[in-house]
Amino acid sequence: MEQAVDECAELLGTVTDRDWEGTPAGRLTWSCRETAVHMAEDLIAYAGQLAGREPEGYTPFEISLEEGAGNADAVRVIRTMGALFAAAIRTTPRQVRAFHPYPFRDANREGFAAMGTAEVLLHTHDIAEGLGVAYEADSGLCDFVLRRIFPHVQPGPTPWQTLLWATGRGELPGRAPVTEWRWSNNLVIGTDRLTLEGVTPAVADDLATIGDGGCFEWLEGSPAEGTRVGAGLVFKQYEDGVHRPEWGMYVLVRREDDQALGAMGFHAVPDEAGRVEIGYDLVEAARGQGYATEALRALSEWALARDEVRTVVANVERDNAPSRGVLTRAGFTAVAENTEQVTYELREPGER
Repeated sequence: MEQAVDECAELLGTVTDRDWEGTPAGRLTWSCRETAVHMAEDLIAYAGQLAGREPEGYTPFEISLEEGAGNADAVRVIRTMGALFAAAIRTTPRQVRAFHPYPFRDANREGFAAMGTAEVLLHTHDIAEGLGVAYEADSGLCDFVLRRIFPHVQPGPTPWQTLLWATGRGELPGRAPVTEWRWSNNLVIGTDRLTLEGVTPAVADDLATIGDGGCFEWLEGSPAEGTRVGAGLVFKQYEDGVHRPEWGMYVLVRREDDQALGAMGFHAVPDEAGRVEIGYDLVEAARGQGYATEALRALSEWALARDEVRTVVANVERDNAPSRGVLTRAGFTAVAENTEQVTYELREPGER
């Protein structure tokens, strides 16, 4: 985020002698001046959300430039608001979420950082385009944004081109122009003892190798092998352009100490018959305490509340008695079996 603000201020600082007020910012209806003020407003607004731990709405304040403030002053304000936002990100605990409307009405510090970075990159582009100066955002920053808040967007030839296309500011060969768009923060589902945190492509990529997901503290120091395998499948779906984040993986985090215990998630989106398959694992030290059952009940309930789901399916090895016990306690019923595995189902009320 700080890098994005620094590069924005450096570029805009070279064109403060231009007519910002009378020049439209690229394809926007705002002037370059209005766009610069909007950028600063977003940065301090996001800082306010995190600092205030706002649960339901935006912190009720606005900022404006003093009368007579010039373009160079606007750049100073962007830099200052960026510094305040960076401080809020650094001092916000990992598990804190604050209100943001899209799409699940909250975001964590990584989500806010990605949204703030996106605002700076895209509006710097808009102003630069309006003023006729060259600008290309750093590919690492664009990748950071795409992997965290554009999980539904398949990677393109370059992260910058992909981000511009995904926000209606550019074209990509073979893809239709984007006329409406929104970024997407990860879904979080709470239970009595756990928080199920939706895994972004950035987290999945890290978990699939030897990482901890970039932000999680695992009960046994690292996730179970099944979590790494599942994360690899999530990232592959993202690369293939078929990832739908709410139908992906969730890390199970214990509320009392913010320790990650395991993962649970769906193999793919629901099929045409309304069936969706679920899987899970826990680190060994977390087993036998009801965590998997608690999480399975919550995630299955969430799935069955969706219009496109009528049945949640789980396949488990015949000799995996603990996992079969989890499914039974969560309300699943064995419906089929072969020499290797047993299939369990949980149907929405009224379904047979």
